[in-house]
Amino acid sequence: MDFRPLEAGENVLLVDGKGREFLFRLNPGSRFHSHHGFVEHDSIIGLQEGMRVRSSGGHPFLVLRPTLAQVIMNMPRKAQVIYPKDLGIILIWADIFPGARVVEVGVGYGALTMALLRAIGPEGMLVSYEIREDFHKAARKTVETYLGKCPQWTIKLADASLGIEERGVDRVTMDVPDPWRFLPVVKEALRPGGILLCFTANALQVKSLYDGFQEVGGFEKAETVENLVRPWHVKGLSVRPVHRMTAHTGFITVARRTADERENPPGSGEDSE
Repeated sequence: MDFRPLEAGENVLLVDGKGREFLFRLNPGSRFHSHHGFVEHDSIIGLQEGMRVRSSGGHPFLVLRPTLAQVIMNMPRKAQVIYPKDLGIILIWADIFPGARVVEVGVGYGALTMALLRAIGPEGMLVSYEIREDFHKAARKTVETYLGKCPQWTIKLADASLGIEERGVDRVTMDVPDPWRFLPVVKEALRPGGILLCFTANALQVKSLYDGFQEVGGFEKAETVENLVRPWHVKGLSVRPVHRMTAHTGFITVARRTADERENPPGSGEDSE
């Protein structure tokens, strides 16, 4: 178990009395400022996580190392990321395992990238394709800031629809608005039995993806789910759902790569609906 004291250069999370979270990196001689006053970074460095510090205004903050979910929800970004509630489903439904060889298409700000890197571990391989230069730079910065150097990761500024160089990969994930356009190159990259997972925003995209499965062939066992999370408020005798919930954020579709490419495409069986 890791009982290391907090060190300079680490990312730290301060939680105030109302549960509000503040994420930043510890730098000697710096200060964290909020409406509660300031906290010296030097007063945090050397503490065990789980302890409390007080601001210059006397307000207590709980000090923690951030979880991946807390990093994702609190990190600076200019575009929406895949929410932690969906990342958990993605890792399980795509069956991301230690040592897996994975291709990621569409990186954004790197939320899924970090989840994939943690899941495959140092023995795995992750190759990420991103067509937008701003997202390519942002994702690289995100991963280096929160995970450090990851030698098992390669990020390419390229249009994956024009070709994926890797072959025999175990998994492919896609977070793009038109995943059906990528199916021919994904089919070439995935090994038989491999899993494709697509994250899409709306039902029309899901329909177009299934049409693509039929047209391209080589994929079977397609399934689509969405994940709705309703938090609960628990305080004293008050136990009730909160007034707001994280409902629809996207659809998650998985399909398996078959060895017989044109045989029995998804939805072609006798009992298909």
